[in-house]
Amino acid sequence: MASNAAKCREFGEFAENEEDESSSEEEAADGWDDWNEDENQEASENTEFKCLFCDSVYSSCDSLFEHCTSTHFFDFRSIKKTLALDFYASFKLVNYVRHMVAGNRCWSCHILCNSNQDLQNHLHWVDIRKDLKLLWENDKYLQPFMQEDPLLYSFDAVEDGEEDQCMTLVDKEELLRDLRETGIVSSDDEIVNDTYACLSCATKENGIKDLTVISSGCLNVLGLSKNVVVNGDVAKEVNCSSSKKQRDKTVRVSFANVLASGISKVNEHYFGSYSSYGIHREMLSDKVRMDAYRQAILENPSLLNGAVVMDVGCGTGILSLFAAQAGASSVIAVEASEKMARVATQVVKENGLSWSENYKGDDHYTGIVKVVHGMVEELDKSLLIQTHSIDILLSEWMGYCLLYESMLSSVLFARDKWLKPGGAILPDTATMFAAGFGRGGTSLPFWENVYGFDMSCVGKELVEDAAETPIVDIIDSGDIVTMTVVLQTFDLATMKVEDMDFTACIELEPNSTTPMESTVWCHGVVLWFETAFTSRFCKEKPTILSTSPYTSKTHWSQTIFTLKEPIALSSENNPNAAKSATVGTDSRAAAKIQLRISVVRAAQHRSIDISLETTAVGHDGMKHSLPVQMFNLC
Repeated sequence: MASNAAKCREFGEFAENEEDESSSEEEAADGWDDWNEDENQEASENTEFKCLFCDSVYSSCDSLFEHCTSTHFFDFRSIKKTLALDFYASFKLVNYVRHMVAGNRCWSCHILCNSNQDLQNHLHWVDIRKDLKLLWENDKYLQPFMQEDPLLYSFDAVEDGEEDQCMTLVDKEELLRDLRETGIVSSDDEIVNDTYACLSCATKENGIKDLTVISSGCLNVLGLSKNVVVNGDVAKEVNCSSSKKQRDKTVRVSFANVLASGISKVNEHYFGSYSSYGIHREMLSDKVRMDAYRQAILENPSLLNGAVVMDVGCGTGILSLFAAQAGASSVIAVEASEKMARVATQVVKENGLSWSENYKGDDHYTGIVKVVHGMVEELDKSLLIQTHSIDILLSEWMGYCLLYESMLSSVLFARDKWLKPGGAILPDTATMFAAGFGRGGTSLPFWENVYGFDMSCVGKELVEDAAETPIVDIIDSGDIVTMTVVLQTFDLATMKVEDMDFTACIELEPNSTTPMESTVWCHGVVLWFETAFTSRFCKEKPTILSTSPYTSKTHWSQTIFTLKEPIALSSENNPNAAKSATVGTDSRAAAKIQLRISVVRAAQHRSIDISLETTAVGHDGMKHSLPVQMFNLC
């Protein structure tokens, strides 16, 4: 995707005067001017641009943005320029703001208002900082929030003094850079080259001999399923226009196929990483993990006996073997890694449970487990399976911080397509927890005494770095200094894919074990999760798999987010506290910490973005807000 892609929805060449070739250029130029004049007049008469924040309607982008700046404290042009937003980022910004306003939320601080009028009163100027654009980085904002929104195709109009034509040449590096930035391909050279080759083939098959002639302004991003319009003539320059008029020599290249190929390469790279036996040994050696699944499967006979089971992401096939051992009539084990699918097939065969080894003819198999290589979303391409024919959907999909790796979406896809109404999903709930940790949860104590030498300067630098990067590690329960609170709960039987993106507001108070008169320092927030096999489906033996710091260690550990500055907490108000001191400092300890945490799927495939808004609240209600922190777990 070129950097200014989708500026022009369609483009083509002007009709040539075949009778008088010598005057064709002049006539075409006249035609261009007349046509543009007509088009501009038509657009100005018929196009209405709806304000991002209220019901006001304007006849031009300029007047709309002037209104947004003067009335709603939203300077689109300044934000775009200061943050160097390309077309994609600007496109997503418009949709993001419309999405937030529709929910009566402030686009910058996410405060929820009771009404649109309250939101209008709340809107304020925003410091245009670099991390601001992370708010609308999610690719879901490439989907127009408002159908037929003319603003999406007009905000990036050519500035005064610039040429009217878009004649940007696209080379391989520019195209691939944009693909990488949108998370469609990784930085791996092989993946990048394959994606470029795929696009090259697609263009050549449609009459384009040289990819470098495609204008960077002509990729339509209404959605990933839309088409790219490419001029059929191979020329060194391609003229772009926002007109809807098509020329006879225009062909369409399906860019969706190219994007799908790029994502496929990312998935191939991702699943290939699970070809390492070391990863599977780590998971199989995780006693907490294995005991929970084994207990849920083997100790609930009324659920598994005679059931048809689907295991999503079977790996070595261990859960499928458990299901067969528990009495399942058949198990479909789906594995996207080619190597691990072969391994699982061999493991199943060597344990006498292979579906195909007991073939009796007439397409009847008496074996239990059938391993299928491929993504579950494409399962029906390799296996004839009826929709809503599965009794139990089984998967170990959890990643770091629960949602990293985004495998949950695959489980929900399988649920909606193949699970019977009322069928069981194991596990069926997942809960995320949060708590504050103290100084011992950082590396500061280690560096303060290294064989008798003070290296605390190193520790301080590491803590500063940790304030920008999440850390997956084991934290000692003794280092938890606040009460534990529930951050988010998911019901896998009913939730939707979009529920994976959420914002939660919580409060952290000092541990009940902390002496009333004592002050503790909270250096950050630690997240963990538990998944449950509840009595809804596991009637004989409900089971919980926990990654809590208060229970046995697991390979998931916990996910640690360090604050930019520690916050002092005290259960008891100190009447001698300095009223002029900042809340959360040693001179004026806070009573609690208010947190607003957002977890969303990132633009980078299979990673998540997490934002942290932290406020120290004093015993008298006074507050001190820390800078918003943005983290990416990838």
